[in-house]
Amino acid sequence: MNNSYVADTMALVLRLERRRLSQKVKAIFEEAENDNAGIFIPAIVLAEIGYLSERRRIETNLTGVKFYCSDHKLINVEPITELIIEKSFQIDDIPELHDRIIAGTAYSMEMQLLTNDPIISASKYISVVW
Repeated sequence: MNNSYVADTMALVLRLERRRLSQKVKAIFEEAENDNAGIFIPAIVLAEIGYLSERRRIETNLTGVKFYCSDHKLINVEPITELIIEKSFQIDDIPELHDRIIAGTAYSMEMQLLTNDPIISASKYISVVW
């Protein structure tokens, strides 16, 4: 599918909590929810959501993500693979490990990343949509 994307933690959280997204990213989520685009959620995003939810920093939780993915057949969790780890460590301009793995997922899949993170957005390895 040509119009597939990788979503970072905040893009997914903002969508699930119906908080403000850019018009572009909101439209991409709507396309995916209507089976007209694909969104891959890096497995590390689930870990971040579990952590943030546990600490009550977000309303979204793992159960909500699970239901969201099961309701939309083109929104899927992408497992961390050896290739993703290899690509992640080729990215030398994103210092934080979780962000690097998220970016590495997009890099390995040759897809744009839905993120508003300024450090990831500045990476020479990743194409970002926001």
